[in-house]
Amino acid sequence: MVHEELLARLNEVGYKNWLKAGYCLLKVRDGLCGFADSEMSSFHKTVVRNNAVLKRGQTCRSNCRPRGTQFHSACPVCNEWQREILKHHTKPSSMINWGNCRPWLWPTEPWELAKAFMPRGLADINRAEQCDAAALLNLLHFCDHFSFINQGLVTEVIRCRNELMHSCEMQVSDQWMARFQKSLQQLLIQLRHVPEVAAAGQQIQEMLLVDLSVHVPGVDTVDGDEITGVGIESISQWETELLRESLKDLLDSDEDEGRLMPVDLKKVQTFHRFLSGHKDLEEQFKMQLESMQMLEEELQKSLDGKEEHSHPVLPSTIS
Repeated sequence: MVHEELLARLNEVGYKNWLKAGYCLLKVRDGLCGFADSEMSSFHKTVVRNNAVLKRGQTCRSNCRPRGTQFHSACPVCNEWQREILKHHTKPSSMINWGNCRPWLWPTEPWELAKAFMPRGLADINRAEQCDAAALLNLLHFCDHFSFINQGLVTEVIRCRNELMHSCEMQVSDQWMARFQKSLQQLLIQLRHVPEVAAAGQQIQEMLLVDLSVHVPGVDTVDGDEITGVGIESISQWETELLRESLKDLLDSDEDEGRLMPVDLKKVQTFHRFLSGHKDLEEQFKMQLESMQMLEEELQKSLDGKEEHSHPVLPSTIS
């Protein structure tokens, strides 16, 4: 059986919940793409129309390039766009990922403007369809153009998403699923007038009612008989996408501060054991496992160095 190992994983309640919740986030992304694209186009036009400087249609002539969260010495045009972004950012004093943006495109590309309100690592993203749910949800949260949406609901779904993607065990409880489902449904109701969001909400409801468990020969513990209405190939595809997203979050975790965090060692080790413990995933994520191995070694060295510094060996004294 080609997907035998996946089928066995689907009989673990916590992992099955993790996959279902991840599928819901994929559908949220699909539902929000067109909406976010349209709204950012409208937002871009509004910003230009209401700003006397930007209305002139001038472009950057200095090849301004931000780095990470820093964007200094911008030309007058880019400086004005930066001022507008801060003006419309719900938390302008927080860390803003200017490195996501290509400022010289701000006058003509609404999506370059959108990326200033998103998490880091999106410099090469050119359109909404390339974003994950986290990026789009952060846009809804940090850009005041979307203030008509209940921000408490957006924040709660973002929190659930982070808990899910940062769970290196890839396990969530039934109680967590119930809380996540409620938060997600409440948010989607806010956008039920958007056809794509309404369709995504329907698909989410259908998925939450499906039992992904199957009987696998040689596996004693099962909590269901068959997969109803869901192709195993589709499950495999979204499992891969979710694991890649979760792995990216983990491997990029040290970039914000430019240093390694020994506290993440256990997370890396747990994720490494999970992937290497399943032959199909071990083969599929071979390159990432090599990166994880190197990261583990660096984290361990960093941790060992701190412990040695905290407990220096004192020279012996002669009495």
